[in-house]
Amino acid sequence: MTTEKDKEYMRMAIHMMREAGVVRKTGGPFGAVIVRGTQVLAVAGNSVIKDNDPSAHAEVNAIREACRKLGTYDLSGCVLYTSCESCPMCYATAYWARISKIYYAAAWDDYDDVFDDSNINEDIAKPYPQRLLVPEQILNEEAQKVWKEFRALPDGARY
Repeated sequence: MTTEKDKEYMRMAIHMMREAGVVRKTGGPFGAVIVRGTQVLAVAGNSVIKDNDPSAHAEVNAIREACRKLGTYDLSGCVLYTSCESCPMCYATAYWARISKIYYAAAWDDYDDVFDDSNINEDIAKPYPQRLLVPEQILNEEAQKVWKEFRALPDGARY
């Protein structure tokens, strides 16, 4: 059940959506806010154009900012408010960051005439040979040697 605070945080994301896409024109009209409890950890907009970085989506920028602020990659207990339904990259980033909940305002089909995130989502679900970008595996044995070394580290990163 959404609360008035949830709506307040979403309005912040929508404000940033307008700032990024319409006012500053740093990227597409996308904004995101990350909150833990009642503390706003990050407010970010899309900066793909400004940064010349296709990964600089609002959600990714907000996740990076929140992680820096907390000094951790683990955002368990945090809520992501995003002005638009997350693309597969942003969803995966939120997943890896262990975001506990995502709220969004506009759905993919609200803006599919300008940004079609559903195409990427559909492509990822296809078997490799049918994808637009066809992944091809090479040098597996060499990579497996590094995995063997990593597994043997007593203090190797686990997340």
